[in-house]
Amino acid sequence: MAFDGIVLKSVINELTILIGGKIDKIYEPDKNTIVLGVYSNGNNYSLHISIDSINYRLHLTNHSRVNPIVAPNFCMLLRKYLIGGRISNISMSDLERIVNIDIEIKNEFNEIETKTLVVELMGKHSNIILRDSNSKIIDAIRHITSENSYREILPSRLYVLPNSDKLDFTTFNKFEHFYLKFSNTNIENLAKEIVNTFTGFSITFVKSAICRCNITNVSQPELEKLYDYFNKCINSNSSSLNFEYLFKNRKISDYVLILDNIDTPFHLNNFIDEFYFKKESEQAFINLKNHYLRIIEETLKKYENRLSNINDKIKECYNMDKYKLFGELLTANLYRISDTHSSCIELENYYDNNNLISIPLDIKYSPNINAKRYFKKYSKLKNAFQVVSNQKVETQNEINYIESILYELENCETIEEIQTVAEEINENITFKKKAKNNKKTSKTQKKKKQQTFSPIEYNIENYNIFVGKNNKENDWLTFSFANKNDLWFHVKDIPGSHVILKNNGTTISDDVLVECAKIAVKHSKASLSSNVPVDYCFVRFVKKPNGAKPGMVIFTNNKTLNITL
Repeated sequence: MAFDGIVLKSVINELTILIGGKIDKIYEPDKNTIVLGVYSNGNNYSLHISIDSINYRLHLTNHSRVNPIVAPNFCMLLRKYLIGGRISNISMSDLERIVNIDIEIKNEFNEIETKTLVVELMGKHSNIILRDSNSKIIDAIRHITSENSYREILPSRLYVLPNSDKLDFTTFNKFEHFYLKFSNTNIENLAKEIVNTFTGFSITFVKSAICRCNITNVSQPELEKLYDYFNKCINSNSSSLNFEYLFKNRKISDYVLILDNIDTPFHLNNFIDEFYFKKESEQAFINLKNHYLRIIEETLKKYENRLSNINDKIKECYNMDKYKLFGELLTANLYRISDTHSSCIELENYYDNNNLISIPLDIKYSPNINAKRYFKKYSKLKNAFQVVSNQKVETQNEINYIESILYELENCETIEEIQTVAEEINENITFKKKAKNNKKTSKTQKKKKQQTFSPIEYNIENYNIFVGKNNKENDWLTFSFANKNDLWFHVKDIPGSHVILKNNGTTISDDVLVECAKIAVKHSKASLSSNVPVDYCFVRFVKKPNGAKPGMVIFTNNKTLNITL
């Protein structure tokens, strides 16, 4: 990521507004994040500190996050020591991504003492450490023992800075030193060599600098341009800096700090806040969606395997009439058959013009016992056929329902929409595998979700059309929102949304009906098909059987439109 020492220095330059501010709130939304609420100069600020291994950062934020009901231990410790304290200084060690937030607070003897919140932003080794004025560690969000590291991060230990063999760029106060260091470097390896030499430089920043300075070779004039660019970026204020987006597969993947004189004030903190909030929201959306997709696909596979086994059993049952025939022919010819034990016998089939038919026999039993065994097998398969036929209908209904849930989830565009689908999944016994933290859902939450349905709306020739986004919304739309004389549309035998055409008591033209049917196709799994049948009828003919799952209905008196796209 591009949150390097140069970006951090620029961010801290803007955090001077917090100097003298009072810490009045401390939260720990997750195990990688601490948020400090600071009241300064009549304004409330939120300082967001993240030690996520990928999205590590420190900046002011305007976005609130959900906090746990019971605060974690480290959060409680910070509240104990820092609430009511005033920030006296915010600094960093050269360009190293280590920030020291000094906080003055009165102790139990009413004496002012200084505590320092140390924020180490070092990828997977990031940490947040609280130490006293004697550099003794009070506690850290992540404990590190000497077995796993060259230094210990534990309560009562002395705080030691991380080791680094890189140089501080600011010590190269003369260009000659910089030139001697890199004059023998190939242009292809220049960016990598600079990153490996100086602390706080990211590869994206150095490559961007080389590109913006049009560096084509490692000569003295070219390196001097690059050296000056680095100095200006490090020493400039926000009015001379900006960010440039980096793209991958036509999507924003990263950003880089650039030197850019702009007319309007530019706040680096706001940019970083929005960038990471959007990125983390998108990642949370993808993770949540994939989590439930995995649950649905596993459940669907289980029911498809069950249906395959049922079909195999049904195929076995197709032979039941043959076993009945064998039993009848053996019984009818017992007087002609000797009681000798044989493996096969040929008899005349009076159902087939007395043509001979070969009947297998179990050599261990007499013909009479073989006949009884065939009748028993026939009876068993007949009963099994009835059972598995019912099972097939039930299993196919379950598959149709699961596919409708899959369709809903694939078309979710926000976390809120996924959570609505997740609620349906968690409430349904079809899905044995549940999402995390889904066991307790308060009544207030359920009521709130029931009252916040927002179907998709269309307007065609002054007719209002409403489309459900999930099964629960489909049920609400059809059975609570719609009137009995409104028209109901649904793609035939394919998962899709319920579509309601509000009938104003007028005669609806064929063109409007066709447009409504096209909307039903658009919001269905058949949206990419070329020829799709769509059923429609009055809402009064749509019924929900007892015990039917959300979104599952039966209907009568319907007509069908064939929609060609």
